[in-house]
Amino acid sequence: MRPISGAEALRSSVDTFDAIIAAHRDRDGPLLPILHDIQATFGAVDEAAKRHVAEALNLTRAEVHGVVSFYHDFRDTPAERPVVKLCRAEACQARGAEALAAKAEALAAGRAVVEPVYCLGLCAIGPAAMVGTTPYARLDETAFARLVEEL
Repeated sequence: MRPISGAEALRSSVDTFDAIIAAHRDRDGPLLPILHDIQATFGAVDEAAKRHVAEALNLTRAEVHGVVSFYHDFRDTPAERPVVKLCRAEACQARGAEALAAKAEALAAGRAVVEPVYCLGLCAIGPAAMVGTTPYARLDETAFARLVEEL
């Protein structure tokens, strides 16, 4: 197998951007679904993606950047390790999330990035976390450590 050149990689990215945009272009408010799909595909929404999406949707790059920078789910560069979003909202706090959060970094032990989020919508079965689009609930130290180990 031959290595992919920079030009081929760029062409492949543009083709992928175009396919994602085409899948959502006719929706009302296509920007967020497009950005989510780009994030899921590439691990980030970089400057090239912002420019391409802005041009395709007839928006300014500043408008696209404003949306990307407003929502904490989007990244400019891919995370070096898997990201575990740990809920820190009041309902999860009442179920032990603060104690878990205090130990989460040590439990992740460099295998994952632990980021706080404020409500995953799993309030009755917290403490909760999410990896990608997969939710995890009723977490304690043992369950959290097992979750990180499985990443």
